[in-house]
Amino acid sequence: MAASSTSRLYLGLEISTQQASVKVIAIDDDLNTAYEDTVAFDCDLPHYGTQGGAHVQDDQLTVTAPTVMWVEALDLALQRMKEKNFAFHKVVAISGTGQQHGSVFWKKGAESKLRDLSAKETLLGQLKDAFSVLHSPIWMDSSTAAQCHHLEAAVGGAQQLADITGSSAYERFTGNQIAKVQQMQPQAYDSTERISLVSSFGACLLIGRYAPIDESDGSGMNILNIRTRRWDLKCLDACAPNLKEKLGEVVPSSKIVGSISQYFVKRYNFSPDCQIIAFTGDNPASVAGMRLQRGELIVSLGTSDTLFLWLDEPKPATEGHIFVNPVDTAAYMALLCYKNGSLTREKIRDQSADSDWLKFSSLLSETTMGNDGNIGVYYHVREITPNAEGIYRFNAKGEKVKSFDSAVEVRAVVEGQFLAKRVHAENLGYSIETSTRILATGGASHNAAILQVLADVFNTDVYVQDVANSACLGCAYRAKHGLLGDVSFADVVKNAPEFTCAATPQVNAKQVYDPLVGVYRQLEEKYVRHQ
Repeated sequence: MAASSTSRLYLGLEISTQQASVKVIAIDDDLNTAYEDTVAFDCDLPHYGTQGGAHVQDDQLTVTAPTVMWVEALDLALQRMKEKNFAFHKVVAISGTGQQHGSVFWKKGAESKLRDLSAKETLLGQLKDAFSVLHSPIWMDSSTAAQCHHLEAAVGGAQQLADITGSSAYERFTGNQIAKVQQMQPQAYDSTERISLVSSFGACLLIGRYAPIDESDGSGMNILNIRTRRWDLKCLDACAPNLKEKLGEVVPSSKIVGSISQYFVKRYNFSPDCQIIAFTGDNPASVAGMRLQRGELIVSLGTSDTLFLWLDEPKPATEGHIFVNPVDTAAYMALLCYKNGSLTREKIRDQSADSDWLKFSSLLSETTMGNDGNIGVYYHVREITPNAEGIYRFNAKGEKVKSFDSAVEVRAVVEGQFLAKRVHAENLGYSIETSTRILATGGASHNAAILQVLADVFNTDVYVQDVANSACLGCAYRAKHGLLGDVSFADVVKNAPEFTCAATPQVNAKQVYDPLVGVYRQLEEKYVRHQ
């Protein structure tokens, strides 16, 4: 699709292992999409032999991606744009995103290569030898348990680490990944000139020199102090020597980090005045794409369920994550992720509703709010929040029972999931008293009966909108926001398509669910966390 708009264009770029692709979205000044394309790693670049854009090593714990694959994917994406007569010269700003927790290790001398790129050659041809670690650790890696234990011990425990960095130690977080590289590949670490996140790596390519890490993605590394927005020296020392120098500075997510490199001006006819806004992680970028504002909550109902909320003051816990807000430098965002999402709902549908979503929805609608006090917890796979596994059913007296009838089971799984989300969100500082609305997305957001339970449990209106490629779109929005500088993000996106109200809480929902939230909290603490 060629861009047809006569207005200025803003480009969003996504390097995603979760979506196994590089995506590009261009929008005009009116926020209309002018161009959109995807380069799929497995299909378009099959010579790397990836599955889902990644390589799983023999230990099943170590998961990496070939760093040069991302470079070649950008080459291909831009070449396709050129072949489709994309109006590069109209692009005034670019921002982007990379899958959170991935890291790129630049070899000594790599910045000179970036500065001296020849427009006659591809990026891949000139940068294939620019990396000291050829296979980048990514978000699926879970091989750093030892490094996590060491980091928590070094700062005084899991809660202390969370108080500093917004999260207790997680195996996929970049500080722990860097520690493993330094211990297992010391020569590669010593020959590393700069360590980028996948996000800032993308910005490096575009400005032709090392780009800084932004505060929001940086707060998903276990080494950034979320209050000072600076690297925490104790955390750095616990991970690897000379790490501060290798990471460079941290900047606000809306900062202009440079003009586009002459390489892209000469090779693709970008304007030399095109500005590059700091790239950020895919979770913060999705928050921008969904246009989260103060008082709102995003609930993504997919294979995994994810919850994002706006916070003015952080209240870190040992579960969940708090990041610096990508669209308001004075605020924060919290993230909770649940492995037992749609697949768990589908299991109960199959067992209790004859594998029929219509019957599932009918049973859900026919049962009463609160399920007569029956509560279910369904962790078919080990959950993240809390770290637990198993199926737990409780009657109105709080006694464990072996089974529910079909209708009770259906409501129990949906109510249980949303009660858990409310409990864990409140642990991080969320309050239904100040909540304005919930923005629901993902596959289950098309189910009216499920959304009604969500509205009731949180006593908040639920709105929906199909936001395709929210992370990439969010970066196109962020590009405009960063270029304008003195305008709030909310003002930048005020003319974006409206969300539609899909569910309103029933009259007595608060009276039913406020007590049940307390009951669920006690049951989880008594049974689930101490299985």
